[in-house]
Order: sequence, then structure tokens, then C-alpha cells
Amino acid sequence: MIITLTPKGIFNIYIKQKVMKEFIAKYQKAIVGTGAVSVLLICYFQQKELSKLRAEQKIEVVVGGDIQKANLIDSLHDELFIQKIQNGRYELTFEHLKEVNPKLGKEMEDWMSHETE
Repeated sequence: MIITLTPKGIFNIYIKQKVMKEFIAKYQKAIVGTGAVSVLLICYFQQKELSKLRAEQKIEVVVGGDIQKANLIDSLHDELFIQKIQNGRYELTFEHLKEVNPKLGKEMEDWMSHETE
């Protein structure tokens, strides 16, 4: 696409630039004020977000020797084992409920699969 500028086209560009310069000169204080308020708002929201991030619980890295790390890992395995046992008990209880009262077991299964997501 080739654009050729005629004297009339150049004059129109000059007029548009002049109008824009006059607009900026006329509303310079409002433009600068709006920009300053915008920057202040951005800074405020950034500070608010930073304070939220600083208040969050931090993840701590385990420092120390291999024995300390092994003890922490063992305690986590113990907690996981306890939770697995409890989960297994719930599953056995649920299977027993389905055998004893199939209607209630089906209702519980439907509710668990659709209402707890």
C-alpha cells in the first residue's frame, strides 16, 4: 500500500497536530493530575498486595543434619499412615452400609459424587 501525501493531506495533518497541541495545552493540569492520581492508586494497590504477601505463612526450609531431616520425613510418613488408616475405615463402613441398606448407600454415593465437588 503506497500512501501519497498531497498538500491538502499535509495541511490536514498539520491542523490535527495543532488541535492536539492546543487540547494538551488547555488540559495540561488535568492530564498531569489524572496521571499522578493513577500512579498513586497503582502504588497503593501494590503496597496492599505486598502486605498481604508478607502476612502469608512462609514455607520454612529444614536446616540441619540428615538425622533431623529423616525425623521430619518419618513424622510425615506417620501422619500419612494415620490418614490412610482412617480413610480405609470410612471405605469399609461405606461398603458395609451399601450391604445393609442399599437404598441409603446409593443415596450417599450419589450425594458424595455430585454434591461434594
